[in-house]
Amino acid sequence: MSRVDVTGEAAALVRRLTEAHGPVMFHQSGGCCDGSAPMCYPDGEFLLGDADVHLGDLDVGLDRAVPVWMSRAQFAYWSHTHLTIDVVPGRGAGFSLEAPYGVRFLIRSRLLTDHEVPAAQ
Repeated sequence: MSRVDVTGEAAALVRRLTEAHGPVMFHQSGGCCDGSAPMCYPDGEFLLGDADVHLGDLDVGLDRAVPVWMSRAQFAYWSHTHLTIDVVPGRGAGFSLEAPYGVRFLIRSRLLTDHEVPAAQ
């Protein structure tokens, strides 16, 4: 069971960003300046540690899947949700790679179904 997914439009943007920057990764921001946005970075640029949880990998149509991470503290609140990364017009805050394109990544969430909950644990 995957905890994360991506819309077709967001996958197309990730492919474009990968062409420009090489392999990328996502880290779900915890709020404050980023407003709880999924932040896209060149892979390895955002330093991960024991305080981060790997939510899954996105198949965006490239040879390499795109990993998605979240802080362990934030995961404690979001552990019952399925997240979908989407893209919308507008400019987000932060250092995410899509900022110069006049769009921003956005998380759409839903509760896990009764069938999905046991598989997520």
